[in-house]
Amino acid sequence: MIRIAIIEDDPVMRDMLARAIGDCEDMLLTATAANVVEGSGMIEAGGYDVLLCDLGLPDGSGIGLIRQEALTGRDTDILVITIFANQNKVLDAICAGARGYLLKDEKIENCVSAIREIRRGGSPISPIIARQLLVQIRPAPQQPAPASASPLSEREFEVLNLLSRGFSNAECAEILTVSANTIGTHIKNIYRKLEVNCRAEALFEASSQGLLRR
Repeated sequence: MIRIAIIEDDPVMRDMLARAIGDCEDMLLTATAANVVEGSGMIEAGGYDVLLCDLGLPDGSGIGLIRQEALTGRDTDILVITIFANQNKVLDAICAGARGYLLKDEKIENCVSAIREIRRGGSPISPIIARQLLVQIRPAPQQPAPASASPLSEREFEVLNLLSRGFSNAECAEILTVSANTIGTHIKNIYRKLEVNCRAEALFEASSQGLLRR
């Protein structure tokens, strides 16, 4: 029986994971937490084999929780499930002790399969993240081509940076004082111009092209 703990502030995502785990005969959900404070106490208590941890929590970053779990010395497998595809966050999570990294765009059944894989000694990683890691270790070209101008409009650039900070479409609309339909149109244009199909890929490409504000 694989004992699992979840640190996730989104109640919808947390419930989806809990239901999927509950449907598996070889898994048992032992604890959940919605923020850093709850997660820290949960880690102190222990009692699980796999820790599913989000990075963007309302009172801080999940990186510190990953590091806290790793420092306990327990044989816990830490699997990140997050929206963030930024290469710095990926590397920070892995360096802190994560053994797997999935994006929330993954199907819920893939998350369940990843739990079994990580307990077998594997390191499940979303394809877009694996590509990012390969880019990190690939030798730089001797004569890099000059960077081209951003293909995005100023408003598309603003929307993209809001998405990179974890805001929903509705929140982007409220911040920019436009309609949700307008935000949807901007996102479609961003996908088309960056030649991607989802938010995670858009953020990865934007990070690679230096389009995101730091």
